[in-house]
Amino acid sequence: MLTVCIVGGSGHYRYVLEGLDERIQLAAYAAGSLGEDMGKLETMLAERALQVPRFGHWQGMLDTVKPDIVAVNSHFGDHARISRECLQRGIHVFSEKPVATTLDELAALRAAHGASGQHFSAMFGIRCKPWFLTAHAAVSAGRIGAVRLMHAQKSYKLGTRPAFYTQRESCGGLIPWVGSHAIDWLQWFSGAHFLSVTARHSRQHNAGHGDLEVSAQCLFDMSHGIAATVSIDYLRPTTAPSHDDDRIRITGTRGVLEVRDKQVCLINDEAEGPQTLAQLPERSIFASFVDQVLGTADCIVSSDDAFNATLASLMAREAADTGNMQRFASERDMPNRAD
Repeated sequence: MLTVCIVGGSGHYRYVLEGLDERIQLAAYAAGSLGEDMGKLETMLAERALQVPRFGHWQGMLDTVKPDIVAVNSHFGDHARISRECLQRGIHVFSEKPVATTLDELAALRAAHGASGQHFSAMFGIRCKPWFLTAHAAVSAGRIGAVRLMHAQKSYKLGTRPAFYTQRESCGGLIPWVGSHAIDWLQWFSGAHFLSVTARHSRQHNAGHGDLEVSAQCLFDMSHGIAATVSIDYLRPTTAPSHDDDRIRITGTRGVLEVRDKQVCLINDEAEGPQTLAQLPERSIFASFVDQVLGTADCIVSSDDAFNATLASLMAREAADTGNMQRFASERDMPNRAD
């Protein structure tokens, strides 16, 4: 049986709790950042009747428990530092995104992963939703032909965010935190790599959340002549029926596919009019990561996927900060898995 520890209570730790099975034992948890609120995690543990010890410091927890896997979801600016130490200790890492909030941290994390021989993945769990799995299967099967254009959307309610969201150093910004999901979809659906990005973001109307941007738009030039845009915002009205509004529209040489309102709509040359596709069952992203650790299957989000989506997000943030197009350095930085 594999043992897993949770470091931090600021991200999607529920992926771990929902993915627990007979192969995995949740052994302990600890805060990963100074002053981190662990209350919501502790409430979820109690709801599941999971009696798990809390350690005062995450490094002491690792010294004592010596886990096989660590789930890292602290304040976002601490992800890379914690993950890097876990990898150096010979521990597999399942990290909240963004896996790093600066380019230097990302480079150091990639180097630590490469030297460790351990598995690494990121919590891009939206890939595992039935509507996204179904859409990906349809595109992969060629039902819209060759991908030419993509537009992805992430829209959230803002509410009142924890204090660490108000500082770029601890949060990383709107594009790496929220937008990285949609940026990940671009590479996942197309199999293409990023060539350049232009972006804009704004802190206006952020309801007193300091450095936090609440609107952003990105334009990516991708390999094979694919153009892709991403719209990101915290402007979803409080009266909306759900917290989030996730969408993607993919235009190909044979048709168009859209994910909207948790439905998958396809228009192509196979039939007259739109088709609403029957959906595949939901998957557990953490169980998928455990599959890879055990050698039974590849994780739905590879380490390259995690690193490349993060790099693209940070480059987009840099483009928005400077107002200048950012070009990706080389094929070595963004491996071309489509050619």
